[in-house]
Amino acid sequence: MAKSGPPPIVFILLFLLLAGGGWFFFLNKPAAQDANNPSTPPTPAGGGGASPLPSAPAAGGAAPVAASFFALPTSVPAGTAVRIDGSTSMVTINQNLKNGFQGKFSGTTVDAKANGSANGIKDLVAGTADIAAVSRPLTAQEQGQGLAAVPVALDTIALVVGINNPFTGGLTSAQVQDIFKGNVQDWSKVGGTAGPIKVINRPEVSGTHQTFKEQVLGGGEFGTGPNITKLDRDATTPLLQALGNNGIGYATFAQVVNQKTVRVVPVNGATPDAGNYPYKRQLYYAYKNPPSQAVKDFLGYATSPDGQKAMLAGN
Repeated sequence: MAKSGPPPIVFILLFLLLAGGGWFFFLNKPAAQDANNPSTPPTPAGGGGASPLPSAPAAGGAAPVAASFFALPTSVPAGTAVRIDGSTSMVTINQNLKNGFQGKFSGTTVDAKANGSANGIKDLVAGTADIAAVSRPLTAQEQGQGLAAVPVALDTIALVVGINNPFTGGLTSAQVQDIFKGNVQDWSKVGGTAGPIKVINRPEVSGTHQTFKEQVLGGGEFGTGPNITKLDRDATTPLLQALGNNGIGYATFAQVVNQKTVRVVPVNGATPDAGNYPYKRQLYYAYKNPPSQAVKDFLGYATSPDGQKAMLAGN
């Protein structure tokens, strides 16, 4: 007697229908979840969804003078103390902001030193400084140590000679390179009267030294010949005093613009206050993440319109 029931083909079709439906659901489930959460961003590598604290832009990139992360405080507790160390190029900026901050917020103190950008970074990492004043962008290694930075001012690097130096002309960018690399050692080679060129260089600890090396020498090395003197300490006053009647050196423009003992040398026909002057740079305040309240308050003041105005006091 024949068995009753549906033929085998029915079971085969039913199996294929169920398998196809399950596969369709599997493929469309993630899309449905994404549709329900359209605003959820992917988690960045390393975890954590908070926005990173502001850091200095890459060298050569455009940047605002002030960062919006730090707000101008309405009040700062008496007894708040901030320690700054770093670039000699920022001595005037540090002093003006110190005076402005202490004047605006009674009972606060700001201790500002200038031992060079590298030493400022070192003290910041060691915890003996709260803020490092640096005249160059932070390196990847420094950022990897938990440091960040905000731009606070634009600056230009000026070439200077002694006021009694017979050379009264200008230089091209190529001539500046040749002089500081030691390839040209006589003023007659750059349009002056015959006589040896004495080059006064800053030590490696100087942020201005490092910026000059990158911007002016194109990443090349300074010369090391007998006509090139490298200072032991990063300070502008000894550099200017060492120029004599045949020397040339470099400094932040703000520190030499009102000096009566030196003369600024035009480069490519432009003086440092001209828009087309070639040697411009950003100055930064670096700090350790997460910043303390005192650091937040000071940087909020420094990057505010009040701080920017105080920074230019006396200029």
